[in-house]
Amino acid sequence: MQSSEDRLFGITVLADFVLNEGVDPILDRLEKLGVNAVAVNPIVTAEGTESNGSWQPPDDAGSSPRLFDRPLWGKRELWVRSGPSYIPDLSLYADTSYQPKQPNDLTEAHGHLVGDFIDAALSRGLEVYFQIPGATPFGLQDKDRRRMPDGSIPDAMVDVGSLASEDSRAYLRAFIHDLLRAYPNVTGFRPDWPEYPCYKLPETFVDFGEPVKLWAKARGVSFEGIRLEVGEFYDYLTNRLTNEDLAEFAEVERGRWAQLRLLRQFPAIGAWLRLKTALSLDLLRFWREAISDAGGKEKILSANAFMPPLTLFTGLDIAGTLEIAQAVSPKLYTMHWSAMVEFWGQALMAKNDVDEALVVKALVNLFDIDDEAMADRIGDYGYPGNDEPHPIPDGPQARRIGQVLADAAGRGLVTPLMHGYGPIGDFARRFRIVVESEADGVWINRYGYLSDEKLEVVGGVWGESS
Repeated sequence: MQSSEDRLFGITVLADFVLNEGVDPILDRLEKLGVNAVAVNPIVTAEGTESNGSWQPPDDAGSSPRLFDRPLWGKRELWVRSGPSYIPDLSLYADTSYQPKQPNDLTEAHGHLVGDFIDAALSRGLEVYFQIPGATPFGLQDKDRRRMPDGSIPDAMVDVGSLASEDSRAYLRAFIHDLLRAYPNVTGFRPDWPEYPCYKLPETFVDFGEPVKLWAKARGVSFEGIRLEVGEFYDYLTNRLTNEDLAEFAEVERGRWAQLRLLRQFPAIGAWLRLKTALSLDLLRFWREAISDAGGKEKILSANAFMPPLTLFTGLDIAGTLEIAQAVSPKLYTMHWSAMVEFWGQALMAKNDVDEALVVKALVNLFDIDDEAMADRIGDYGYPGNDEPHPIPDGPQARRIGQVLADAAGRGLVTPLMHGYGPIGDFARRFRIVVESEADGVWINRYGYLSDEKLEVVGGVWGESS
């Protein structure tokens, strides 16, 4: 275990809480814990309504029971309306079909607080990052959404754009330039999902839209052959899966062989997974170039990503990422891993006549979330409640961190991103796993889920590693 003195310790602080609690009170609180980095978003907010706001905390496709530990405007869940914290330079967006979020009364009244927070944090010696979407413009249009093999937009937990969309990239280039114009002193950027999220089964089986078709054609990739075979594979999983198939996946050793056999049966699957990886790396190279072109050559690029083995489905390659970015933050979002068993399980059981216990055991093995799982019902997983421990043991979490470190092989920093959601005891357990690992640091997402009691625990665990 590395000493905390040599490691990064970051917490994501959305600007909602800066408005509610103030710049200095938050930074005073975090500095006492040993925090040396913060991430913020360039948005200011106020309480809203269903007609003019978004629901917070996010409902994660209607599955999340999350409540904030630190209330906003006295509430632990609410509608929130927003505005940019700065005045966008519209001339930067001339070459894209997307426009930035327009300034409003919140920008005028509170926009300065984001800059105040950044300046104050930097003056205290903290690194400051923007945490923003990696591939999704504001007001995402259908033409730039991910597509399944049949051309449909998938049932998804998150609305993420195609990694190959030229219009989306033009917007992101302008957005990055805009942010560095408004906040030239930030340390760097933490793009979220520079990959293809796989929370639900349908959103895993992408990307077959026009942007990727054009991208693949320009690079000599057999797009149509991949599309047809991936569509056949998806049909097999959702309509023709049998208990005999699942029995193999439900056993660890046989499951590994079954995966290899499926690659023989559907050889274009390998090409599809490589295509996703190529798209992810190409997007990250775009990010690096866009930051440098905007005058930020010295800015740090740190990618937020899924954890192995899920990166096989998302396309993000740890080693390749660290040839481009200085750091990667693989997500230990254990509530999502549990929810994925329910999401994927329901999709596999919708039309297949298969045994529920085999479905659960096969998915637990595929996702590598429990070496000795006794659960045999989809209901044993799902999204844990606010006071429920996350049903992911220590071993798989530690193993995943080790796998990322092995893939990274010293190319850059590995700073796992864990989530503050959950009861205090379980949160402490999960935080300790990262702190006691050989990772180069830790990020916690987000400040809103960190009660004063949790912060006290964080300070104690982090202090023990000094």
